[in-house]
Amino acid sequence: MKYGHNHKLQEPVPKRKLKTKPLLVLIAILLIGNIFWFIGWLIPDKKLKQPDEVVASVAGDPITREQWMTAMEKAVGRDVLRELVNNKVMETAAAKYGIEVSEKELDLELALITSVDGHTYSGLDLEQIRQRIRSTIILEKVLSNDVVIDDATVESFYDENESLYTILTSYRTSIIVVPSKKEAERALSELSKGSSFDALAKELSIDLTSANLGGDIGYINADTETIDPAIYKEASKLKEGKVGDVVDLKDGTFAIVQVNEVINGRKFTFDEVKEHIKRELTIEQLPQLVLPEAFWKEFDAKWFYGK
Repeated sequence: MKYGHNHKLQEPVPKRKLKTKPLLVLIAILLIGNIFWFIGWLIPDKKLKQPDEVVASVAGDPITREQWMTAMEKAVGRDVLRELVNNKVMETAAAKYGIEVSEKELDLELALITSVDGHTYSGLDLEQIRQRIRSTIILEKVLSNDVVIDDATVESFYDENESLYTILTSYRTSIIVVPSKKEAERALSELSKGSSFDALAKELSIDLTSANLGGDIGYINADTETIDPAIYKEASKLKEGKVGDVVDLKDGTFAIVQVNEVINGRKFTFDEVKEHIKRELTIEQLPQLVLPEAFWKEFDAKWFYGK
């Protein structure tokens, strides 16, 4: 198979069991988007001031902006820059190999992935999600460029796995969880007055995992087992951008639910998923996992951290 020059391959990895998850070829960087959110949350929405600006203090001892930014760069800078470089490398590869990715392809991949693992994109906004999917599709198209899989094989796979391409309606959901109904009603009142759901979740929610992401729990559907069923029941009643009533949870706490996006359930036809399946079957034939870093040398990618 030809897919460029001097491409570095990683160690062999187990075959994927869920064939509707093409982004697993980038599993090593799935959490990078959460880092983008983390930086956005930390940096105030204003022009950066002087490095010696005091951003915090303890017992009168200051913490400067320079100290803060240096610590943050050490903690997350390498991973954030890696994803930026990888995205640029994949766009360069698309231009070289004449690869195009349509909005329809992005919609298909998003629907298939979120129907299987709705937590994949927790903490990412829609633009970040679609960019990540786009980079992955480009990578898969480059790797499968010279591979021929006949239509009969693809159609046979579709017939044997047809249920994989029937997806449930999914809801991109955020929650605020509080100890009492009174606190939930107070939070609901704040929201009705224009308060940010994201900000209130960070401030009030006792569900720390989602609170750190502004309440985001990703995409949920009727088969999601990792949340209280009452949350899905409330989400399924809501339209995009709407906030529901106070919900009683099984553990005695209370939640407020917001739906940010709805992906309607449907069954994809063979023609709609044919190219997706071809790429999946091609990737599964590779003896080793290939990541975008394999193309850095080909496209002369350099970065702050050296080799």
